[in-house]
Amino acid sequence: MSRMPQKCLIDTNVPKTANLAFAPDKISSELIGCVLACIEAVEYVVKKGSLVMDAGDEIFDEYRQQLSMKGQPGIGDSFMKWVHDNRWNFPDSDRVTITKCGDSYHEFPDHDGLTHFDISDRKFIAVANAHPEKPPVLQATDSKWWGWKDALADVGITVHFLCPDYAKTKYEEKMGK
Repeated sequence: MSRMPQKCLIDTNVPKTANLAFAPDKISSELIGCVLACIEAVEYVVKKGSLVMDAGDEIFDEYRQQLSMKGQPGIGDSFMKWVHDNRWNFPDSDRVTITKCGDSYHEFPDHDGLTHFDISDRKFIAVANAHPEKPPVLQATDSKWWGWKDALADVGITVHFLCPDYAKTKYEEKMGK
């Protein structure tokens, strides 16, 4: 990604992918550039304090389940600690209220192309949609999002793929293209 947004949401797979740098010998060759892009994105967001989250801590809780609050050993874990230590300092406008509605949210956009969007990832889209600036969502390795990017764009939500070649290739493999 050439230019980082002023504000953004970060899908959990971004700091998780950044954590792979802790064991470089275990990173597949196709993910090396992706890991570096995720590290750069996480470091940028921490430096600029430009993270947007939900006021009810659903995103925080997901981070907490998949990253270490100790802030180590990986860069994604240090991001988790930063979020923990700073989330109450975010501007009120960047702690967005979303409202549960069954398995989804009232703020999740109504679009035929998003009908099968992952239930567990809907919170990111609901927050982006409810925020007055509709900040982009940073995405690393979840290739399913590649198939939803056009429908999301239709409703004014941008997905910044940190690993676009990887996401596209994996999506096409899964879809049999």
